[in-house]
Amino acid sequence: MTFSYLRGVRAGVLTSVLVASALVSAQTQPAGRDPSAASVASYGLTQLMPVDPEVVVGTLPNGLRYYVRPNPRPAGRVELRLVVRAGSVLEDADQQGLAHFVEHMLFEGTRNFPGQGITEFLASLGLGIGADANAQTSYDDTQYTLRVPSDSPAVLDRALLVLKDWAQSASFDPSAIERQRGIVLSEWRQHLGAGERTRDKIRRVQLDGSQYSSRPPIGDPDVIQRAQREQLTRFYRDWYRPDLMAVIVVGDVDRDAAVKMITSQFSSLINPSPVRSRPAFDVPERPGTRYAVITDKETVATSVGISDLRPARPQDTVGGYREIMMDGLFGDMLDSRLDELTQRENPPFLRAGAQRALFGTPRTKDEAQLLALVSNGGVARGLDALVTELQRVAQFGFTATELARAKQSRLLNYERSVTESPDRESESRADVYTRNFLQREALPTIWQELAFHRRFLPGITLAEINALTAQWFPDQNRLVIVSAPEAAGVALPDQAQLAAVVKTATGKRVEPYVDVDAGQSLMDTPPMRGTIVRTTPRPGGVTEWTLSNGATVVLKPTTLKEDQILFRAIAPGGTSLASDADFVSARAADDVIPAGGVGRFNDAMLDRLLAGKAVLVAPFIGEISEGMAGGSTPQDLEAMFQLMYLRFTQPRADPGAFAAVVSQTKGLLANQLASPDVVFSRTLYSTLSRDHPRRQPETPATVDQWDLAKAMAFYKARFADASHFTFVFVGSFTPEMIRPLVETYVASLPATRAGEKWRDLGITPPVGVVEKTVEKGIAPKSEVAIIFSGPFVYDDAHLLALRTMTMLLQGRLFDTIRQQLGGTYSIEVEPLTQKSPRPEFSVRISWTCDPARTATLVQRVFDEIAFVKRTPLSVDQMNRIRTALRRDFDQNSQNNGYLLNQIVRRYEEGDPEGVGNVFNLPDQIAALTGPAVQQAAQTYLNTDNYVKVTLMPETK
Repeated sequence: MTFSYLRGVRAGVLTSVLVASALVSAQTQPAGRDPSAASVASYGLTQLMPVDPEVVVGTLPNGLRYYVRPNPRPAGRVELRLVVRAGSVLEDADQQGLAHFVEHMLFEGTRNFPGQGITEFLASLGLGIGADANAQTSYDDTQYTLRVPSDSPAVLDRALLVLKDWAQSASFDPSAIERQRGIVLSEWRQHLGAGERTRDKIRRVQLDGSQYSSRPPIGDPDVIQRAQREQLTRFYRDWYRPDLMAVIVVGDVDRDAAVKMITSQFSSLINPSPVRSRPAFDVPERPGTRYAVITDKETVATSVGISDLRPARPQDTVGGYREIMMDGLFGDMLDSRLDELTQRENPPFLRAGAQRALFGTPRTKDEAQLLALVSNGGVARGLDALVTELQRVAQFGFTATELARAKQSRLLNYERSVTESPDRESESRADVYTRNFLQREALPTIWQELAFHRRFLPGITLAEINALTAQWFPDQNRLVIVSAPEAAGVALPDQAQLAAVVKTATGKRVEPYVDVDAGQSLMDTPPMRGTIVRTTPRPGGVTEWTLSNGATVVLKPTTLKEDQILFRAIAPGGTSLASDADFVSARAADDVIPAGGVGRFNDAMLDRLLAGKAVLVAPFIGEISEGMAGGSTPQDLEAMFQLMYLRFTQPRADPGAFAAVVSQTKGLLANQLASPDVVFSRTLYSTLSRDHPRRQPETPATVDQWDLAKAMAFYKARFADASHFTFVFVGSFTPEMIRPLVETYVASLPATRAGEKWRDLGITPPVGVVEKTVEKGIAPKSEVAIIFSGPFVYDDAHLLALRTMTMLLQGRLFDTIRQQLGGTYSIEVEPLTQKSPRPEFSVRISWTCDPARTATLVQRVFDEIAFVKRTPLSVDQMNRIRTALRRDFDQNSQNNGYLLNQIVRRYEEGDPEGVGNVFNLPDQIAALTGPAVQQAAQTYLNTDNYVKVTLMPETK
């Protein structure tokens, strides 16, 4: 059970603007782009949903399905997928884990790409395994993804040949099997821990009596360890066949040409004879309610949930689409009520949510779900609150104002999605086609989805919505699950006590919910407008304004996303300016103060007021800086500016909200030290800061020291002087459009012109070699982190050389530690730099492995570091590195978030004149030399100066 609730609404928080397409006559609309209710009025509820005319969906004579759609985002790229309707549920008893093993083997040589041929093909394009070629195995399917440049038809044809080889021409070389055996077992080991143990126990309870309960995709390590080639090839031969496959091509391609390539490449695939019947599995029906209490000594949180397995809504019919729409409304309103409870002074749970979605294992079921995180000892109270809210809805239903708000929000989300559609990434579209193949999800255009919402939303009645309570949570197939730490002093109810809580809460008398109107606007009158006193053009189409209050505004208009405007405001200071006595409260200020709302609105009222708007303004206070970050659509831009103004000038101290945040935080922290990962991380960061008091982690004891008055005073002090703030805006706007908003809501902010700066706290990493071992955990796995750090020459050339060197080292470690030795599933090399309070770098190398191999792998890592330091780069290596760097830049520069981060960094580091370097990175890449990269390795990978922390299992 998870908090990743999906509503089926394909709009992000920061997506797009209200469309005006309703003003255009239907006759002028391209096929599938009329968003009027009339355009879909003729569809009966039993009819299939329309299909986007821009996607070609076809089936070859051998049964293979294909989907092809041109899509311009990202430019010059194409996303290819091979989807196989075969996963771990189809494994024979001697194959448990081999569906996943087979997935790994497909990267270890095929007919046309023997040995490391696929890796070499990718490298020739500046690509690599992981980001550009990957795969995943689940219960019912296996998916392979390949992302390649689309500037050459020959590259696309070659990439399709990779997919064809994956489909039926894998080599299963014995030496490769042995190599991948270690990697697969490393992946199994990487996921060991309380989370996976708990999920496995929940899965076995939910799927009891079904094939799914004994076929988790990660498999049985004993089977994996002993598996022979015949077992692998048997699974591959039985299930990798065209009648169970789909090929998906989405991107910057010619549609007809891509269809011809697919037809040419894949028509020769054949189904085996005889064909093994592909069975369908289900979960048995269960009368009444079952209860499960699952504990683990390393679990850090306590949760209680209610899960009901219901017949799946039809995914492909008009009537099914309407039912899913109603489920979304019901879930949104129930979610809102549960969230409101978390904001009370003594909340019954720390977080809570509701959803109904396709279950997935099997896809014949939907899962209706309520889930709450609760404090230690809070299971009964949390369960009582969940059932009570269900009873409140069952007895009195939702209110008309709640439904109206939910409808408006949903409609606005789809209207924004229409505007977002031209900017939709190929990966997102490929996800939809994957779901269509696997679960028959409908394929309408987003305009048609908006049209269906305009048709159906007005007619959905409150009575229909209120009737869903019984449909979501009937008695049969209900499972109440408690997950909690196995720890002294944590008393948990047993199954009988849980049943008694449900019975009591079901029968209790409840009062109807009262919906409080939040009002119509954030601000009744705008503040007195300031002025722009100076305009400074900067390279790259950047404009800088100096305002009458001393604030700096930086503008970078783009056309990358029509519906997106991002911003960040930044100023020096941060918690470094807090006294030691006030530090604990100061550190919490950016959590506890926004929780109180702004002005006259508490947080719940603010949520209602902003319902349906794509607005985010989040204050932050770091160690040496403070600011705000967020964004909106052009439609909601003034609301974003108003909220930003209120966050600066009218923060709200709410004792009830403060008490709720204190309760929630203490509950979430109570069991943290039971987790080996937490203890490992704390040891690492404590070592790197030399146990500095300002870098100590938050604990229940420090939360007890929080003081609302001190937090509010510190928050106000940080945002009292706009003159030292820089506000950066990137996205779909023009300077003329944004100017009056800047003058009204930014130039009017108060300014003291105090010239506040951060304070150097003197936190420095240790010098020399520091090695520590943490013994914690019962799982047979080790974690290792090696961190090099030191002073840094902070300029563009050294930043690029450091980044390139870490890319080179990671590639080398991937090839040796993973591919050659099978020592780990993943090994990461991450560079970090800072200019203030002093220029410093760090390089972190981290991986998970078998405890018995830790020492050997550490030595091999240092051997590879020595190799990189002493070995000059060849011309071919540098050409490939430059290709990869340029391709990264091409992708990143199509992202507003990347541009925002890079521009903010220049201003935060006091280098506004260098903002042009954000856009001329290709020139810097061209100037990069092999000796500079080698020098970076020799400088930054100083084996006389590092920290190494190792996590080992507890000794018995």
